[in-house]
Formats: sequence, structure tokens, C-alpha cells
Amino acid sequence: MRQIVPSEWKRRFRHFLLDLDARIDSTLFSSAVGLRELWERYSTFMDRFYVGRWKRWVFVEPISEGATIGLAGLVLMLALAIPAFRETSDDDWLKKSDLAVSFLDRYGNPIGNRGIKHNDSIPLEDFPDNLIKATLATEDRRFYDHFGIDIAGTARALVTNAQAGGVRQGGSSITQQLAKNLFLNNERTIERKVKEAFLAIWLETRLSKNEILKLYLDRAYMGGGTFGVDGAAHFYFNKSARDVNLAESAMLAGLFKAPTKYAPHINLPAARARANVVLDNLVDAGFMTEGQVFGARRNPANAVDRRDENSPNYYLDYAFDEMRKLVLTFPKSYTERVFVVRTAIDMNVQHAAEATVENQLRQFGRDYHATQAAVALADLDGGVRAMVGGRDYGASQFNRAVDAMRQPGSSFKPYVYATALMNGYTPKSIVVDGGVCLGNWCPQNYGRSHSGPMTLTTAITRSINVIPVKLSIAIGGIPRNQWESAKKGRAKIVETARKMGITAPLIDTPSLPIGSTEVSVVEHAVAYATFPNKGRAVKPHSVLEVRTGTGDLVWRWDRDGKKPTQAIPASVAADMAEMMSHVVDEGTARRARLDGIPAAGKTGTTNAFRDAWFVGYTGNFTMAVWYGNDDYSSTNRMTGGSLPAQTWHDIMVVAHQGVEIRDLPGVGAGKKLPPDAVAAANANAKVPEVNPGPPPILTRRGANILVRVEKLFDDAAKTAIVPGKTSSNDTGKPAPPSSVAFPDSFASATSDPAAPVPPRKN
Repeated sequence: MRQIVPSEWKRRFRHFLLDLDARIDSTLFSSAVGLRELWERYSTFMDRFYVGRWKRWVFVEPISEGATIGLAGLVLMLALAIPAFRETSDDDWLKKSDLAVSFLDRYGNPIGNRGIKHNDSIPLEDFPDNLIKATLATEDRRFYDHFGIDIAGTARALVTNAQAGGVRQGGSSITQQLAKNLFLNNERTIERKVKEAFLAIWLETRLSKNEILKLYLDRAYMGGGTFGVDGAAHFYFNKSARDVNLAESAMLAGLFKAPTKYAPHINLPAARARANVVLDNLVDAGFMTEGQVFGARRNPANAVDRRDENSPNYYLDYAFDEMRKLVLTFPKSYTERVFVVRTAIDMNVQHAAEATVENQLRQFGRDYHATQAAVALADLDGGVRAMVGGRDYGASQFNRAVDAMRQPGSSFKPYVYATALMNGYTPKSIVVDGGVCLGNWCPQNYGRSHSGPMTLTTAITRSINVIPVKLSIAIGGIPRNQWESAKKGRAKIVETARKMGITAPLIDTPSLPIGSTEVSVVEHAVAYATFPNKGRAVKPHSVLEVRTGTGDLVWRWDRDGKKPTQAIPASVAADMAEMMSHVVDEGTARRARLDGIPAAGKTGTTNAFRDAWFVGYTGNFTMAVWYGNDDYSSTNRMTGGSLPAQTWHDIMVVAHQGVEIRDLPGVGAGKKLPPDAVAAANANAKVPEVNPGPPPILTRRGANILVRVEKLFDDAAKTAIVPGKTSSNDTGKPAPPSSVAFPDSFASATSDPAAPVPPRKN
């Protein structure tokens, strides 16, 4: 074999590379020439279709631009449609919202129903012709002509609303309204309207027009807790939808727009006026003549009087929301949709709570400029036994006990004091009521003065503002950095509140220790149950037991519910109960005292008297009471020690009737009263001398004089103050205007104006 020398090997390799380079260059050149020839041929071919001058701008360019915009629109529509079609991902979408629940009280008595229960026994052809026509004439005249979205009707509604300067006509078709009922909620957002439109088109491709109309008639909310025209016919007229006449059909068709506003059992004149509009629509649409509707105008429908049926609607809404969440935890293989639920409600206490709130607002609401209230009473297991979500469910279904977030003011301070006790303090620890600032924020006490050294018990009894802020700094534990120490201390306070059951967002601000954050009534009430529960936190709930329509047990709270968790030490809970009992016995909440029953709690009043609270508990129950206004306007100097404390007292008296009085850890046992003696004890109870009406209004000159006199006596009393001893002469009556001149800062704004002030002499 011939051996290749190194020089020859290099020469051959170099020739190989030159050959490879030549082949690549030749290929690229040939490809470029071929592509040029193809382009020339293509250009020559396309020149045949060239359009120039005016033809180009009249035909070619608009079509080209239209195609470009159309393609972009299709991509945009696809992006918008994806979220809507996700709502239909459930294979059982047609039964997604047909949960039907019959509610019982804690003793097994029926109290109401919620949800949609199908009544397929009435096919569409059996509904009266006048009911179908009234519905179509009012809600969607072109229902059988459009593809799910009535473009002409929407345009007409836009023009009408623009001319009227407000919403006078709705542009949604029946299909769109059904899509909202099946998949969406009632929020007024563009996103919801876009989803509604796509889902309407989707429904039109899956169901026939008659099926859509039947579902709409069966599932629309008709007021009074009823769904569907047949349920509404039974509720309002005590008859089947098969048997309603023209006047009743017009009244039913009028409910689709605003079932609460036009419900005949709440506002019969408004319902009849709306029914008359429906009759006008029948004539305008050409479905009937004026002569045919004349009889219905002259003889309007009469609804069944249900004013005496006092259903706990706020509570039922709360329980139904809880039940819907609970059903999601059941196995997916579980297909049952009809349930019977036993709740924790005690109807005697519920009626007492509703009557007490109404009586207080009727007597003192106008004087105090307070229009709304909320109450949540629960046992120490967290079972909500009574709930008042507002003054009138018929006027507003917004549940202020569950959904409203309001500043708790000084009623938030127990979370601060509990945190302090867990960090080395005791109820007898001496703290100094003196000036303190965090940055440019300096909290002030109610009387704009300081009382020097005092115990923690005295501080919470007198609702001192400065002390909780100082405690937040002290428990932070960072020397020589007051701001960071306060921030760390507030984090510990938030952690305590979370463990006790507060899930609301607690925004970290310097004023958090004195109640600038927001909480809900029901959470605030049940979080306080941690104190009488020896430090164990429980979850608020209404459902005790769930059974199917045939009686099979599905779920039970004591077996399947969330178990109590140890949130704070039992010793801390007992100390807090002992400290807070002084608030009721000799502090700002003396109106809440219960004869023979140990009680503890805390008042709260927020900035400019916008919110007034009292949250308290016994060895049996815990309850929160709130008064204020929906628009956040100020009340007329209402404090937590006035109407809230009095309301708490009146409801608690009823709640404890015939109940074995339990010990309150840290306070002791009360004197058990027999059921017949409780009413007498309540009648003879020593109520503060002053009725819970508004305080007298002084002139500015008189107020200034009182301020100067108060300052003189305050300066003279400083040398005589004994640490740990309160000098309060508070009778529960709000202080005169001289001492409610709140500074602009939130510091004193969240103070409790019912806190005792230094005594005055005549």
C-alpha cells in the first residue's frame, strides 16, 4: 500500500474544500437566477390584473383594507370569545345553576327556599298565549328573527337611552339574558357584556328558539325568592302559570326587568304601573289591540298579601351562598341537585333581631341620621343563629352583615391587646398615656388630652387611642427604630386577627391598631368567639346538615366541618374576657349590661361618626352590631355605646331565654334566671338615665367655654391621678360637642367617642 506523505494529504484536503466552495457558489447562483425568472413570470402574469386610476381606489383598495381589518377583527373576536366559551366547559352546563335548596331552622321547621327547581310538567305550549306575547313584547319582540343578538333592537335602545339621558330600554335579547342567568353574574362590566354576546350565539347553535324561551321562563328570577313564571304565579297569585289571565300575565312579564322593584307583594302600585307598560308594549308590537287589553287596564291584577310572611331573606341568601360553595366540595360523580338543609338559625332570636333593629331605627334613626344596621349573632361553635343584613330586604338585597366592609374603630383594639398579652404584658401592666408620633401621624385621644400611667385594663375600658399604638411599637421589639418596630408589631397584630378568623384584607397603616382597616360584621362577631372559647377560633357558618330530597344524609357540620383551632392561649383569652368585662360594667358599653349574665365586649366609633359598633359575647353567644349609612355619610354623633350597645342588649336578652347560662372564662358564672323571670328582669333593668337619642347641640361659644373649663380641671387632676384607677363618669351618653372636635388626621377619628372623659364639676 502506497503511503501518503503529509504534504500530499494537505494538498488533497485543500482541493476538496475548493470544490465544495465552488459547488455552493454555483448552487446559490443558479437558485437566484431561477427565483428571478419565477418572479418575472409571476409579475408578467399579475400585470394582466392590474387596475389603475379610479378603479383601484374605488374597488381594489377598499376590498384589500377590508380584508385586512376583517382578519384582525376575527383574531380579536377569537381572543374575546375564548374566556366566554370557557364558561361552557362543564359538560353538565344545562344543570349548572339548577341547585334547589329547602331550608329548615335548627329545630327542623321550614323557613324558605332558594335556587331554581325545574318544573318540566308545564311544556311551553301549555303556557297561556297572553303570557308568551307579553314576555316577547316587553323583552324581545324580534326573538324568532335574530341569531341571538338583536342588532336592530340594540341600536333602538341606544338611541332611546341617548335621547332620554339615561337607561330607559335594555338592549339584551332573551338569549343574552338566558346566557347571563346560566353562566354569568349581574355585574355591569364590558367584559360581562362581551361574554354574554358570545354565549348567546353559542346557545343559539345548541338549542332551538322554543327551548331557549322555555329555559328563560323557567329560570328568570321573579322576586320574592322565586324563579320562573310558574313559581312566581304560585307565589303572587296562588295559581299555576297555566291559569293566569291577561292582567296577571302583564304583571309577571313586568317583573323580568326589575323583580325586586316591581314585586307586587312589596310595591303593588309600582307593579300595576309596570303591568300597564307591558300592555302598551303588546299594543305597540301589534300582538293585541287596544280593545283586547282594555279589560286588563280596568281590572288590574291583585297579588296575595304576604306582608305577614316574615322570611329571613338575608340569612337565606347567606346560607344559599354557603351551600353553593359546599356543593363544589362534593365528589364530581355526585349528581344530586335538590337538597334539604338544616341551618343554625333560631327564628325566635331572628325575629327579635329584626324587630329590635327596626324599632331602634324607627325611634332614633332620624335623630341620629342613621338609615341602616347589620347584626350577626352566633353560638360559640360559629353557627350563625340570627342575621340582619339591612333594614328592608325588599328595598335592598345587599347583605351588610356579610358583604359590607366597614371600619371597626375601637372594636378592633381587642386584637391589639390580645397580641400584647401574648408578648409579655398582663392586664395589670402599667402603660403611659402620653404623646407618640409615627412620622407625621400623631394619634389623639377623644378629649385631646392624656391621663398618664394606667393599666391595660383601664386603657381598654376607657378606649384610649394612644395605648394601642404604643403597644404596636413595643411588641415590635426593635430598639431605636420606632417606625420599623411599629411595622413589625402591626404584622403580629394582623397575624393574631387572622388566627382568630378575620379573612378581610387588613391594610398595614400606622392607624391599624385603632381600627382603620375594614372588616365584615359576621367575621368580626365570630372572631370574638375566640375569647369565650378559651382561645379556640371557629369559622362562621349557617349550614348544620345537608340531606337529599329523599332524606339521605350528605354532609354534617360536626362531622365534616372545619374543626376549631387554637388561635391564642387559653390564659390570654381569659385575661381578655376579664379586661373587656369592665367595658360593659363600667366603661363605654354600660347599656349592654345583662342582669345575671356575665358579658364582655368593645364599642367602636369611626371617623366623623360614620360607623358605630358594639361587639360582645357571653358564655353562650357572640354578636356584632353595626349602625351607619350606605353612602358613608356621617351619623349625628352616634357612638358604639348608644344604639349598638342597646340593640345588643335587647337581642341578647331574647337569645338567653330558657338557656343554661354558661361560665365566661376569666369572668365567672352569672346568675341563672328562669325563663319567666328573664322578661321581668329585662323590663326592670337599669338602663342608663339618658335615652339613646342624639346629644344636645351647644353653640360654638358655649363649646369653647367648656373646652377651657375641661382643660383647667384636667390640669388640676393630673397630680391626683392614681395609676390603674379610672375616673370615668360615663353614663353611655355621648360627650358634648366641646370634646368631639376631631382633628383632621385619622388618629382621633377612629377613637371611641363614648370613652369616658375627665369628670367635670358644676
